[in-house]
Amino acid sequence: MTFTVLCNTSGVVPGVVKGKALVVMRGDCDFSQKALVAQSLGATTLLIASKTLLITPSANDSEYAKISIPLALMRYRDFIEAQQVFSGRMQVKLYAPPHPKIDASIIVMLLIAIVTVALGGFWSGTCERDRMNGDGGGGESKADPKELFLYSPLKVVIFVAMMCGMLVLMYFFYNIMVHFIIAIFCLASASALFSCVDAVMEILSCPSGSFSIKNYNFSVRSLILAAVCISIAVVWGVYRNEDRWIWILQDFLGVAFCLNFMKTISLSNFKICVILLSLLLVYDVFFVFITPFFTKNGVSIMVQVALGPDASGEKTHGNMVEVPAEPQAPSEKLPVVMRVPRFSAWAQNLCGMQFSILGYGDIIIPGLLVAYCSRFDVWINSSRKIYFVSCCIAYLLGMIVTFAVMLLSGMGQPALLYLVPFTLTASAVVAACRGEMRQFWAGTTYMVRRPVLDSSREPLLPEGRTDGALEGEVC
Repeated sequence: MTFTVLCNTSGVVPGVVKGKALVVMRGDCDFSQKALVAQSLGATTLLIASKTLLITPSANDSEYAKISIPLALMRYRDFIEAQQVFSGRMQVKLYAPPHPKIDASIIVMLLIAIVTVALGGFWSGTCERDRMNGDGGGGESKADPKELFLYSPLKVVIFVAMMCGMLVLMYFFYNIMVHFIIAIFCLASASALFSCVDAVMEILSCPSGSFSIKNYNFSVRSLILAAVCISIAVVWGVYRNEDRWIWILQDFLGVAFCLNFMKTISLSNFKICVILLSLLLVYDVFFVFITPFFTKNGVSIMVQVALGPDASGEKTHGNMVEVPAEPQAPSEKLPVVMRVPRFSAWAQNLCGMQFSILGYGDIIIPGLLVAYCSRFDVWINSSRKIYFVSCCIAYLLGMIVTFAVMLLSGMGQPALLYLVPFTLTASAVVAACRGEMRQFWAGTTYMVRRPVLDSSREPLLPEGRTDGALEGEVC
């Protein structure tokens, strides 16, 4: 160990370091310069001890071409502890784990995304069919009073403007907003999980077991289910910074949140879908690609908010990894992404968990279009669900292209840049080929006028009809 920074050979006796691993302090010059000096002194390995943030050693390719000895960083405190444990001579062995271009976590993320979108769309279509059939028992409709409909372009613009404002607020007031968002997520995810599980139990015809107290009716099943869902959300809230395992629970709650969102928020027609998805495409591209030119650290607002200003183990640029030099308290992160550990980065995960991430918006926003396609299949009485299936396939292809571009470019991508064109184009092509573009574009406005549908209502367009004419018919 030499306490010099080794930017030159002064103060170091060549015979002492020849054939040995050399540990030097970080600073004053590039890693590559230190390595060249150590190499000229006959050292076999160079370890750079750092008291600040550790980052994968990098330099100009032409400089590294001159270096033939291994170069690595280590925490200064780790070296001191090793000296205390091994008071005598220490032997150094370096291991570089393989770094495949494609990590298995991408496959898992792809499955989570496509399954969530497909289930959300299918659920929305099923609820629409139930409303049209009015089979809630004794002819009573199952229309959900909590369901929200986006039918006005002005409302869509206001919705996107609120998203932009919220993102900017989270960027500038992250330390305050993060706790507010965490609390909202706990409540929303518990409610969403209740809604999802309750729907499954309804399908399985699980008994409810009701009882009354002072003229108030209670369902035993609902009470037990609510307690379980709240407990799961509370467990996540308490252990949200335990990266080793809490990501499983966060993804579980995230899937429930996305499913419930797609079922609750309904787009009334394809025109609204085009406006919403196009605006959010611009929103995504702007906050990922354009904002780095305005931020102080050159990091996009979207990435900064998703990872958190103090996130150390997840900030990557290609193969670059940052690790804190000293133990730090876990930083709060917004629960707005699906997270899957990078299986190929198991060695780096010992210092800080490395995750592949996908924002909830990249599932929900295209999912709203998939849900609309599923409902339109119900309106036209399509037994093959042609719109729903084609939009799901388009979403899958868009996700594959997104991951392919990410791997080729070595940097994160705004997924909506690829998902929006794929899903909108596929839906429009299907409608045009079937001669139903006019109806697909206009959709239906009955849900705006009456949330409860009369069971005698006919489909917008009978299955197999392609003339596209509905003049004189009552919708």
